[in-house]
Amino acid sequence: MILSSAILEINLKNLSYNYKYLKKLNNNFETAATIKANAYGLGDKKIMQTLYKAGCKHFFVATLNEAINLRKTNKLGKIYILNGISKKPNFNLKKLKIIPIVNSISNLNKLNKNNRYTEFGIHFDTGINRLGLNNSKLNNKFNKNLILIMSHYASADEIKNKYNSFQYNQFLRIIKNYDHKILKSLNNSAGLSNKNKLFQDLARPGISLYGGHNKTIIKKKIKPVIKLKAEVLQIKNLSKNQYVGYNQTFKTKRNIKIAIVGIGYADGVSRSLSNKGYLYYKNMKFKIIGRISMDTITIDITKSKIKIKTGMFLDIINYKYDIENMANKCSTISNEILTSISNRVERVYIK
Repeated sequence: MILSSAILEINLKNLSYNYKYLKKLNNNFETAATIKANAYGLGDKKIMQTLYKAGCKHFFVATLNEAINLRKTNKLGKIYILNGISKKPNFNLKKLKIIPIVNSISNLNKLNKNNRYTEFGIHFDTGINRLGLNNSKLNNKFNKNLILIMSHYASADEIKNKYNSFQYNQFLRIIKNYDHKILKSLNNSAGLSNKNKLFQDLARPGISLYGGHNKTIIKKKIKPVIKLKAEVLQIKNLSKNQYVGYNQTFKTKRNIKIAIVGIGYADGVSRSLSNKGYLYYKNMKFKIIGRISMDTITIDITKSKIKIKTGMFLDIINYKYDIENMANKCSTISNEILTSISNRVERVYIK
């Protein structure tokens, strides 16, 4: 039973298709899935389970807490922690197949001292200047349990950006110091779309799994995964010269009919769409009027070809007007659109 006025519909079939396509794009080499931030808001446990069945055996999260919560229900596959581990865990990381990604020498020393039998990865900073080691060669005492060397592009979504070549060459210089059997990982979603800089050992796509493409060459292949929809709560008729919403930002110029829809910025719909965004029903679209409030959006349905009724659900995001379309309207990226959808929105999985 649907109890929420807002629903996030997640298409697991399209999710699996996207993974298989990205793996093929990676020449069928190892391809992981980045499922941090609750799988970009889609539900990490269900997403991990679905992708494992699709053939994925490597999963990246950001924090130890995310890894532990996943392990409560998903016992298979390897989980990598991108933020590393800053404190001594009171459990066996190796047994849990939880693999910390080391980002500093002090973190590496601590791990070697407290969990010397634990497999781990190392993140080298090749120019994004976030997390990561600047040292390219480590003492051999650390190499015994090292299974992954990784770095991260800063501008892989800009295929012609010369900084990609700089980072790529930096990474090649680093990995020459290590056994060829150790997995090497550089490509995220955007990196995979840049065929000229393909690095094959272990790709780790994120947003492209969930329907994001950032207008790169994978746009025509990646399938949309989500629909965001909300219920019509009330219909009203307004006369000329009436205001809608907070701060009188919209004034009627004629008699109009409006619908109040049960979703707002508390659910992840940006206030930047006030007076310029749209909601959709089949082939029709309805302009958002007035300010988007915490729990509701108001739309103009005056010219609707069908009768809009209370209880109907209208789309904020669908397969035609997807997360990239929404991101463009909000002057942001599709990653932020997905991760902003709050837990108040009910998740429904479509197989």
